[in-house]
Amino acid sequence: MIVDKIKKRENKALNNKKSNIDIPIGKWVKCDKCREIIYKETIRNNFSVCPNCGHYFRMHIGKRLETIIDKDTYKRFDLNIDTNNPLDLEDYPKKLKSLREKTGLEEAIACGTGKINGEDVVICIMDSGFLMGSMGAVVGEKITYSIEKAIELKLPIIIFAVSGGARMQEGIISLMQMAKTTAALTKLDEAGLLYISVLTDPTYGGVTASFASLGDIILAEPGAMIGFAGQRVIEQTIGEKLPEGFQTAEFLLEHGFIDKIVKREEMKDTLYRLIQYHKGGNLNG
Repeated sequence: MIVDKIKKRENKALNNKKSNIDIPIGKWVKCDKCREIIYKETIRNNFSVCPNCGHYFRMHIGKRLETIIDKDTYKRFDLNIDTNNPLDLEDYPKKLKSLREKTGLEEAIACGTGKINGEDVVICIMDSGFLMGSMGAVVGEKITYSIEKAIELKLPIIIFAVSGGARMQEGIISLMQMAKTTAALTKLDEAGLLYISVLTDPTYGGVTASFASLGDIILAEPGAMIGFAGQRVIEQTIGEKLPEGFQTAEFLLEHGFIDKIVKREEMKDTLYRLIQYHKGGNLNG
């Protein structure tokens, strides 16, 4: 018993020491789950997944496109839409400028057309690195435009969601995007076209309460946190303890909220097979 206690203390001290190690800037990254220090290129070549513990790092739009869309087939929708400042917040334009310089993105979403194993699709990909993927007027407009383009071109649409919810810097304008995107998806459904929603970590707030939950097929990445409000907020509101793992993709799959959990390395082929199935093709082909 005494030996076991000593070993536990030694392991705890070792883990604490490992957690406090400074990471060299640029080439190395520390996994948030196992705390191991890993070469960035190793992570990049492994679908942004930790090779030690399987933790999913958040994925940049460019990398996501690289793993899903056939090479040299992505064509971005050229929409010249400026992000407005409806509440006249002094810091909001500065924040946007800073994020554009840091991420290389114009907004929290990229939309366009491309091919998945030769199949034409409309695709939208959100990025948590830009104001936590929050949905403001531009994000809502780009999603709506993409849905309308899918109807025009008679193509399936795939949306990869990651978001903290509606963008508070745009007030009621951001909340209006929930109704706007939902109305556009109603027209897509009436046209008999396929919409696949892919939920990644985290997907919360107004995004979950609108287009992200309206897919004909809803997929999720392993371990993704999905919900409207956070667990602590809900527990404080209802005065009850929620189940273990509440809001994880695994919990939601078990309770029928999503259709399938798909690993990143299997996502492209899964999407292709679903498109084929919708077209009446052979799933085993």
